[in-house]
Amino acid sequence: MLGHRALTVQDYTKILKKRWWIVAIPAILFAIVGYAITYFVKPQYISQALVLVEQQKVPENYVKPIVTEDLNARLATMREQILSRSRLQPIIEHFNLFADGKASMDDRIDQTRKSIDIKTIQSDIARTNGVPGFFIFFKANDPRTAQLVCGEILSLFITESLNNQAAYSAGATDFLKGELADAKAKLDEQAAALAKFQQSYAGKLPGAEASNMNMMTTLNTQLDAANQALSRLQQQRDYAESMLELQQSQSAQTVTTHGGTAAAPQELQQQLQQLMKEEAELSGRYTDENPDVVSVRRKIADIRQQIASAPAPVVTPSTSTPKLTDSIGVQQVRAQIRAIDAEIAQKKKDQAATQGQLRMYQERISSSPEVQAQYEALTRDNATARTFYEGILNNMNQSKMATDLEKRQQGEHFTTLDEPNLPESPAYPKRGVFVGGGLGAGLALGLLIVGVLEYLDTALRSENDIWAFTKLPTLGVIAYNGSEPQVKAKRRWFGLRGPDLTADAKTLVNTGG
Repeated sequence: MLGHRALTVQDYTKILKKRWWIVAIPAILFAIVGYAITYFVKPQYISQALVLVEQQKVPENYVKPIVTEDLNARLATMREQILSRSRLQPIIEHFNLFADGKASMDDRIDQTRKSIDIKTIQSDIARTNGVPGFFIFFKANDPRTAQLVCGEILSLFITESLNNQAAYSAGATDFLKGELADAKAKLDEQAAALAKFQQSYAGKLPGAEASNMNMMTTLNTQLDAANQALSRLQQQRDYAESMLELQQSQSAQTVTTHGGTAAAPQELQQQLQQLMKEEAELSGRYTDENPDVVSVRRKIADIRQQIASAPAPVVTPSTSTPKLTDSIGVQQVRAQIRAIDAEIAQKKKDQAATQGQLRMYQERISSSPEVQAQYEALTRDNATARTFYEGILNNMNQSKMATDLEKRQQGEHFTTLDEPNLPESPAYPKRGVFVGGGLGAGLALGLLIVGVLEYLDTALRSENDIWAFTKLPTLGVIAYNGSEPQVKAKRRWFGLRGPDLTADAKTLVNTGG
């Protein structure tokens, strides 16, 4: 029938009613076979352990963790380390794993690696991508062996985590110690260079401009005062010399006149002394350009001219060197002149020193820009070295605190939340799975056999079959009363029908003639 026309739901129902036993028998047999196979397959028991990743107890704002690598990457690294031959071979030899037949150690190691499985637990908290923990699975033929080996793998993970953190801590500390020593040496070098520069260019450094300008102002004031003092001293000396000349002139006139009237009137001498005293007082209070000073000096010059025009004896030039013939008044004036000369000499020394200081401060101010550029470069290098040193020192302190946290188990570490369990039933084979698989395979085989039989069946059982075979309309149906027991029995056994009309009724077909 399958080879002649498309089937309907009714056709499928008829086929299932007629050939159900062909589908049922393979399904039952295959299910029984699948169940039986489970007794010949070695059972596999899986033991599992749950490890919790506990985060650092102290906030990271206070102590930064040493290990910053992603936990998934760390677990992958630890997995490769634990699955190495050096780690697995002692476990295989201790528990005699996979020692069936003539398996080599390499084969046994490969089977052990395949029996180990690590699955991380992703956090379900929103906006959190952390790994709060992971499962460790181990598969073995014996439940007790699976539990013990799973415990060994768990111990290896915890030990490896502690060793890695210790290695990270030691490596970071050693590295930072070396960097800190280099940074300190560089900082000391920069500090020494800066101190030497400050010592060499004292007073020319940035920030000293204001003090230099103030000192120059002060020195200029002192220089002006010294100049004024020298001017006053010079005037006093001139006055003293005039007094000396006057004293000497009076002495000479007294000697030459023998008691007569002096060559110069006495009144002129008194006026000259009075004017010179007044000129000394005015010079101490006013400058040389003051009108009063100029007027007094003019009067002094006039009186001196009048005295000079009077006849006078020849006398030796005035000098400050004392003589035995000098009178007491002349000696006093000479002493006064010597004192004034000494004071003038000291003032000139002070004036020279002040001028030298002025030149020094002028040179400081003129060289300040160049010195400032060099000083800024040294200061910048010193600040950079100090910042780098302080950063390394801070990292060093952070590393020490993180190491202390690891030693106190206050940092990130693995904690066994669930110890390896003892499996109660094998994880493989699952009898239900095998029975279901056998049942499905039997059903598929039975349906395939039914489909083949129906495809090979060419019997015409209905008007639809006749139409699909001849494409001719049916004129009528004639009842069939014949009996063919042997042929029917044979064909019924094989589920086949011949091409002749052997149905319960004969059908007349319009041949178009």
